[in-house]
Amino acid sequence: MEGNVNNQQEDEISLIDLFAVLLHYKWMIIIVTGLAMIFAVVFSIISIVLPPEKSPLPNKFTPRAEMLIKENSSGGGLSSALASSGLGSLAGLAGVNVGGGATNASLATFLASSNMLLDAVTDKFGIIEKYKIEEHVRANSRKLLKKVLSASYDEESGIFTVSYTDIDPAFAQSVVNFVVDWMGDKFDELGLDNNKIQKENLERNIQSSYNEILRIEGEVKKLGASVGYGGDAWNIPSITTGSAKLQLELDAQRQVYTQLKTQYELLKVQMMSDTPIFQILERPEIPDMKSGPSRGKLCIIISFAAFFMSVFAAFALNAWKNIKNDPEAAEKLKLKKRNN
Repeated sequence: MEGNVNNQQEDEISLIDLFAVLLHYKWMIIIVTGLAMIFAVVFSIISIVLPPEKSPLPNKFTPRAEMLIKENSSGGGLSSALASSGLGSLAGLAGVNVGGGATNASLATFLASSNMLLDAVTDKFGIIEKYKIEEHVRANSRKLLKKVLSASYDEESGIFTVSYTDIDPAFAQSVVNFVVDWMGDKFDELGLDNNKIQKENLERNIQSSYNEILRIEGEVKKLGASVGYGGDAWNIPSITTGSAKLQLELDAQRQVYTQLKTQYELLKVQMMSDTPIFQILERPEIPDMKSGPSRGKLCIIISFAAFFMSVFAAFALNAWKNIKNDPEAAEKLKLKKRNN
């Protein structure tokens, strides 16, 4: 029982000693914390007043674009497209599986951070000159863009988001628009959307069939004109035969054109009901609200850091004072210094 009482008394004495130290150095703690708060507020005000290019803590804006990535019924189309385009090895290094389990979302994630896209953005917007990159321009420009250009995919909704952070909101919007268009073109080049490929093929075939109809009609007109202007009577049978052949070809081409046109219109109706693989849901807007930094949080962090540092300094000063006042401790320190 006496031991427990002594321990409680020692705990109470130690707590009283701690509070005594804090009270003794209270003005130092208050002044240091107050000066830190004033510094944080002044620093925040200066960072707002100065132009973004000269501000130590400028406002940053992050426009976003959202796309809907539709998955194919099987991964074979994506795998073959990656293999044929030469992106298979690059996608494998980036963690995209080019086997049967590859997905369009994983491809979009890979493309958003690929060197192809980063270099395209660098060349389009002059990133090297804008940020004054002088050494290892390609590698450093890619590192810089990876910090400000981000992409994410929500598996539940299938929404793919691309964003870019910069002090210039209009510039950031332009970069996001370019990235979205670049990715859309890349999906088209890979030939992942069968409906779009079929539509393009039908358009080419329809135009080719239409040109052939015009050519045959022109030959029919020329043949009719040759008969009308007093052609050789001996050639009339051959002209009649040739005209019949041309008419058959013309009828066949018209049937082909009609069938192609019917398929084209049906495909257009189907495409209106089907969701494309890469569909832009929302283009980026010029943001009118900053995405960072949070100067309020910065002021709070600096104030708390200054408070804890001043408390630590108070205990350190008190410990040093106790050591100086303790002859044994002072003697030990002197002996250590002599030995050193």
